[in-house]
Amino acid sequence: MTIIDHTTADVPSPHGSPEDSGPLLEVRDLHVEFHTRDGVARAVNGVNYSVSSGETLAVLGESGSGKSVTAQAIMGILDMPPGRIPQGEILYRGRDMLTMSNEERRLIRGQKIAMIFQDALSSLNPVLSVGYQLGEMFRVHQGLSKKEAKAKAIELMDRVRIPAAKDRVNDYPHQFSGGMRQRIMIAMALALEPDLIIADEPTTALDVTVQAQVMDLLAELQREYNMGLILITHDLGVVADVADKIAVMYAGRIVETAPVHELYKRPAHPYTRGLLDSIPRLDQKGQELYAIKGLPPNLTRIPAGCAFNPRCPSAQDICRTDIPALLSVTERDGTELPGRGSACHFWKETIHG
Repeated sequence: MTIIDHTTADVPSPHGSPEDSGPLLEVRDLHVEFHTRDGVARAVNGVNYSVSSGETLAVLGESGSGKSVTAQAIMGILDMPPGRIPQGEILYRGRDMLTMSNEERRLIRGQKIAMIFQDALSSLNPVLSVGYQLGEMFRVHQGLSKKEAKAKAIELMDRVRIPAAKDRVNDYPHQFSGGMRQRIMIAMALALEPDLIIADEPTTALDVTVQAQVMDLLAELQREYNMGLILITHDLGVVADVADKIAVMYAGRIVETAPVHELYKRPAHPYTRGLLDSIPRLDQKGQELYAIKGLPPNLTRIPAGCAFNPRCPSAQDICRTDIPALLSVTERDGTELPGRGSACHFWKETIHG
């Protein structure tokens, strides 16, 4: 049995240049903690993952699992204090962003790595037109005139399929629907054609039809620009047709990794199985939805051993004392399953059970 190392990627870039070889982003043994009145909240506890050009990584888990905090650490937008990164590396094309100067980090943020936030209405300035806010990217980073920046803003709004973009470029955020505002956020992230986009719950509070439209648009734009995409969500239904691989987080740790369809077919961690069982199904009309018992742990008092053990129906004594490593997952005959890992002492019973 081997310990999974998710800090490397074997998917070469199609461009083939030295700058584009290897993963775009590598997160290595990242830890993030917050010093509060109640103690130290350990929000991220040794996260490792990587994303390459044209690849989509979905990061799943309940609220409080560390998904968004990891993304904020990557973008350099954590409030410090109270936040602190005691150890770890965040490598963009092999360079550790945590050791860069503020100016170097600012040049990467937006131009190379962009983020789509989950609440578009609060992320957009209510007193500035959407055209002005989109154009600001070009005025600040590319030195374009107001007229040139406005033309670019209209072009972006057209690109994300906002109807009558030329007529609506001077409208304000409150004049758009939730789905249209989210398209504006996508346009803002795309403005400088970054290598990587982090989408933090991009379909929150949208109805199912609009969710599908937004996800289809993101997938189409990703293919067109060959971007890497980190999709943060708690909804497994959103990522099924979009992601290439999945990392499931719980209490600040990655507890399972897998190619997307493999995870849906055969989860290798009880927490993942619980998440999948809680998805509504058309063939189970009238039945009560499954819910994982209990609540996620208080991050200032994470349980000993496996953090999921108080809620796990399969927990045994070792689960309450020993933290399980993220191990490679194999078939019954010992054949290793590519890209699969599970941080569970009894993953064999879960996947093969």
